[in-house]
Amino acid sequence: MTDYITIAIPKGRILKESVALFGKIGINCDELLSNTRKLIFENHEQRMRYMIVRATDVPTYVEYGCADLGIVGKDTLMEQEKDLYEPLDLKFGYCRMMVAEPVGLARDDDPSSWSNIRIATKYPNVTEKYFAKKGVQVEIIKLYGSIELAPLVGLSERIVDLVSTGETLRQNGLVEVETIAEITTRLIVNRASLKTKHPRITEIIEGLEKHV
Repeated sequence: MTDYITIAIPKGRILKESVALFGKIGINCDELLSNTRKLIFENHEQRMRYMIVRATDVPTYVEYGCADLGIVGKDTLMEQEKDLYEPLDLKFGYCRMMVAEPVGLARDDDPSSWSNIRIATKYPNVTEKYFAKKGVQVEIIKLYGSIELAPLVGLSERIVDLVSTGETLRQNGLVEVETIAEITTRLIVNRASLKTKHPRITEIIEGLEKHV
């Protein structure tokens, strides 16, 4: 099995778009979309193996060599800062990492005057670094879901979160204030695998590059 290429992919929209993209370069992994609880899929003919994992765990599996390649959002890579090779922007899953606050606060707020603020977020590391560069002291509250709730109940005045259409913010009375980063899905590679399986991995990277 040492000549297999193992790819870690998260469920959801990224999985569907990844399967479609791999199909364009002749890698058939349609089985990943089947209604099953299997976590590992193998294509013996193509010598490929696929692992279905949580999006936040993809970099860990790749960094430790359990997977040679991974598909993951740039937000996760920014937050975790794993030792990985990131050769390709796959150009799907676009969204923005934003600072947002309640509409009422935003009317008279001036972000350039911030000196000490409290923020709720899933991205404490990115948030801390962003505001440190701006010279703003920030108290960070780590949450795992429904970040928009924090300002509504007084947990924090502001949040840092991913925004796609902005509809969730609008429905909860929040507005975007600053953009921290634009996020897309990336292909990541284990550094050792890139050396030991260089021809096959390079072929995959170059093939995908033609279709993104």
